Amino acid sequence: MQAIIKTEKGTMTADLYAEDTPNTVANFVKLAKDGFYDGLKFHRVLPDFVIQGGCPNSREGATGMPGTGGPGYQIDCETSGGNQHHDRGVLSMAHAGRNTGGSQFFVCHSRNNTSHLDGAHTCFGKVIDGVDIVDDIRQGDLIHSIEITE
Repeated sequence: MQAIIKTEKGTMTADLYAEDTPNTVANFVKLAKDGFYDGLKFHRVLPDFVIQGGCPNSREGATGMPGTGGPGYQIDCETSGGNQHHDRGVLSMAHAGRNTGGSQFFVCHSRNNTSHLDGAHTCFGKVIDGVDIVDDIRQGDLIHSIEITE
């Protein structure tokens, strides 16, 4: 299963870790298929660390502070399976504390500053095509859509 993440800087294709993190992937897939991510922005960009998006408060016209919103529910972390290393291009769930994730996710720039995230945040996929787009994303850049292929 793959996620095709279309941004204003280009398209990234990610393999999803459905076997290692089934609940996280199912949640991401549902939100993507429902159009939840369409029109959201990358609200947090830290060079040589991560780009983060998926907050509904980053949508044009939203009134909440970007980075503080979610889908209205929380999901549990799945950090004990395979593929739980925050390498370049890895998609991982953002959260405000263990088992508080929902819709926000981040993509890692590199392994340089991300090893401390291993075991704390759920890695649920990895960009396999268009990983250079991660370096081009700036704070405020748009997520046009996320398409799921099975």
